[in-house]
Parts: sequence; structure tokens; C-alpha cells
Amino acid sequence: MKNFYIFSITLVATLGGLLFGYDTAVISGAEGSLQTYFVDSLGLSSFVHGLTVSSALIGCIIGGLLSGYCSSKIGRKYSLIIAAILFLVSALGSAYPEFIFFTPGEPSMSLLITFNIYRIIGGIGVGLASAVAPMYIGEIAPPNLRGRLVSLNQFAIIFGMLVVYFVNWGIAKGETLEWVNTLGWRYMFASEAIPAALFLLLLFFVPETPRYLVSQKKEEKAMRILLKTYDSIMAKATLYEIKQSFKHENQREKIFAYGRAIIAIGILLSVFQQFVGINVALYYAPRIFESMGAGRDASLFQTIVMGLVNVLFTVLAILTVDKFGRKPLLVIGSIGMTIGMLGVAGLAFFEQIGIATLVFIIIYTASFMMSWGPVVWVLLSEIFPNKIRGQALALAVSAQWAANYFISSTYPMMMEVSSGMTYLFYGVMSALSAVFVWKFIPETKGQSLEEIEKILKTSQDVKQAANLS
Repeated sequence: MKNFYIFSITLVATLGGLLFGYDTAVISGAEGSLQTYFVDSLGLSSFVHGLTVSSALIGCIIGGLLSGYCSSKIGRKYSLIIAAILFLVSALGSAYPEFIFFTPGEPSMSLLITFNIYRIIGGIGVGLASAVAPMYIGEIAPPNLRGRLVSLNQFAIIFGMLVVYFVNWGIAKGETLEWVNTLGWRYMFASEAIPAALFLLLLFFVPETPRYLVSQKKEEKAMRILLKTYDSIMAKATLYEIKQSFKHENQREKIFAYGRAIIAIGILLSVFQQFVGINVALYYAPRIFESMGAGRDASLFQTIVMGLVNVLFTVLAILTVDKFGRKPLLVIGSIGMTIGMLGVAGLAFFEQIGIATLVFIIIYTASFMMSWGPVVWVLLSEIFPNKIRGQALALAVSAQWAANYFISSTYPMMMEVSSGMTYLFYGVMSALSAVFVWKFIPETKGQSLEEIEKILKTSQDVKQAANLS
């Protein structure tokens, strides 16, 4: 019964992940239409097209930065409620940016800016949800289930992408390109309003996390929630551990209280997750498949196939992350991504674009989804101590979205210079990510958040003693 309770509130929180995936991938079906409707009709450059496709990422950076303040001041639950409202506003506004101020069917620079503002609003929601949803799940989940449950958030992200691939394909299937470029892309964005409204409604029925409640001196409320998760003895022991982790008030707001190394590791985990190029494959998937000779409907269908592979390998990560460990999965995933991207790069250099390219892209994305996709979020929810978790996670997530924005917005320009060199860059980053994990990432499998905190504190004390001597 207790596991059912944990699983049910986790599912609600993972709707934030689903909307994260939905919002970031909906652009894959609409980006060609946006180029026709806005960029080409206004005589704008490929740089503007890249900025439009990735404009939501500006909001993601803002949302990531705000997540620390929001999660600390108003709580994890109400931060997710704000994210849900932003998703809803963005879905409707992106679908009909002409609302009130513009004439439908008459693209202009002002309308393009308004569209991008709505996408940025959705991005703020994504940035908030991307930091707070895994934080919420990590703080609710017991240690033996934490890796699996936080990985469910990544599954929800990928499932959201798969759902929107089906939605985009269903909207465009059988319709003329002119209709898709005029109306179809609007339906793609508007469809997000349905899961956003469901997320907003269900959030009113989930509790706040015990660790946030203890930070606000609400131990009785925290105990009531812990009793729904553990038996009475374990609940009391867990509450004692949480209270102990907050007892030194003078350290509470110092983000470097546990040293700079742990912050640097969190940031580098986030940056590597993006510099391997995964969101290029996700945002521009239909266009990549079109370059292989597929028609528009076929390219959207191939994107669905890639989405199904992503879901299957994310499930593999969920099943193994608490048994096999975080570090081995990351190293194996890095090796697979390196093979996949170097294969795509080699084919691009020799202009042999075909079914082999699809195979290497699937090897690459499958490797990411069984490792760097879910496991980075698990580690980010674990490695930061209670007192600085909100601030540190906000910094790491902001760095992640900044790296995402850089990679996604530069992709069209890089491809104009050399497709082979572009994919080679992502392959090299994948190889470097394996080296980084091997040397610097600790294993956190099976330990409570407070136990991990003690290990980090002990490690920092040892380093300081060594420096003094």
C-alpha cells in the first residue's frame, strides 16, 4: 500500500517530465512550417530560424535559474503548479500568437517575436519542471527505489516526446503541405494544452516533500507524509536524519558549503548531457530523415520509430539503475553514443546518407536513453546536500539549458559549414563524457540522501585537513 502511494504521487510529478518532453519535441514537427510561415515569407536567415526553433531554451535557462528560489521559498509542489500554468499559457499562445493584437494569416516580425515570447514562457515552465520534478521525486522516494522512480521522470520525458511525435504525424498525415504550413503547426502546439491542464489539476492532490517541510519547521506535517511512505520506526529515523541535516543554520544558504567540486561535477554532468548533441537528434529528427530521402510523412513516421526505441531503452535504464549502478550505465552509454555519432560523421564525410545513418542514429539515441538521459537526473537529485539542493540544482539545470541552447541554435549554421564535422564534434564530446564519468563521478546507488551528504561532507573535511597540513 505504501509503495502504491509513493508510485501514485510520483506519476503526478512525472507529468512535469512528460510536458518537458512534449514541449521540447513539439517543435520537431512544426519547425519546417515555422520556417515557411515566418522565416521564408519575411526573407530572414537560417540563423533566425535556428533562434526560433530553440527560443524556448531561453525560457528554460530562466526557469532553471528561478527553480532554486521558487523551490526554496514556495516549495516543490507550488513550483510545479506554476510550471503547469506556464505550460498551458504557452500551448495556447504558441498555437494562436495573433490573439487580440494581430490579424491571422499575416506573418510579420512583431508576430514572430510574439510567438517566440510564448515559446519562452513554455520554456520557463520546462526549466522549472526539469529541476523541481526530479527534486520532488528524489525527496519523496525511499533510497531503494529512488533511482528507479527518478528515472521514471526521464521515461515521462521520452514518452512525452513519443506522444507528440504521434500527434504531429497524425495531424500532418494525409494533409497537403500548404495546410500543414498554414494550420497544422497550430494544432501541434495547441495539443499540449490537454496534458498541461491535467497536470495542473492533479498537482492539487499531492503533498509537499518532507525535506522541504522540515526546512520550514513543519516537522509534524513532514512526519505525517513519512508515515505514508515508511513504517513508524523508519519514519522516525528518517525524520531525525533530515532534521540533523538542517541543524547548522549558518551553512544553510552557502552554495559552496560542501566545496566547489560537487557544484562543478553537477554543472559538468549537465553540460556533457547536452554537448553530446542529443537535442539536435530530437529537435531536427524529421529534417535529418528527410535528408536521407524520406518524404515528410515518412520522416515523421521514422521519428516515431526512433521515439519507440528511446522509450524501450529508457525502460532498460529504469530496470537497471538501482541494481547495476549509476556510473557503469553512464560509461557504457558514452561508448555507445561515441560509436553512433562517429558512424554518422563518417557516412556524412563520404556523403553516404541512407539506412546506415538511421541505424547509427538509433545506436546513438538508444545509448543516450539507457544512460545519460535518466541517470544524470538521478545523480543531480542525489549529489547535492539538503541545505543547498535547490540552489545547486538550479545552477546545474541552468547550465544544462544554456548548453542545450548553444548546441541547438548553432546546429543549422554548423551543418552549412560541414555535416561531417558537426557530427564528429558530438562524437568527440561523447568520448570525453566517458572519461569524465570514469574519473570524477561517485557511485550513489542504495544510499539515503543524508548518507550521501555525510560522505560528501567527510570527503570535503579530509581535503581541507590535507590542505592545512
